[in-house]
Amino acid sequence: VQLVESGGGLVQPGGSLRLSCAASGFTFSSYSLGWFRQAPGKEHEFVAAITWSGGNTFYGDSVKGRFTISRDKAKNTLYLQMNSLKPEDTAVYYCAADLYFSDNYDDPGSFLYWGQGTQVTVSS
Repeated sequence: VQLVESGGGLVQPGGSLRLSCAASGFTFSSYSLGWFRQAPGKEHEFVAAITWSGGNTFYGDSVKGRFTISRDKAKNTLYLQMNSLKPEDTAVYYCAADLYFSDNYDDPGSFLYWGQGTQVTVSS
């Protein structure tokens, strides 16, 4: 199982970025997926999750209305569209995958597979 994030970078407050997570080594369409982030000195924070079918999405309170999670099964890729970015969104963003969708989807322990992360910095 391999998850590779990309799309991070430096953006000004109010700007947008789209993160991608390319998946390989497993049946992508059968797995539920999530995005988490970790700022320096802080624990992993839940950002968003999407069920294996793509029919249900969930968001952390701090990103609701600004971020959108989606998946392209044909491309085996997970996305996170981030709009209206704020300095407090600065963190390393990780994608995660698991065969089972847990009611505790906001708990990092509910996901077995993780990518290496991509840095997002929001600053003027």
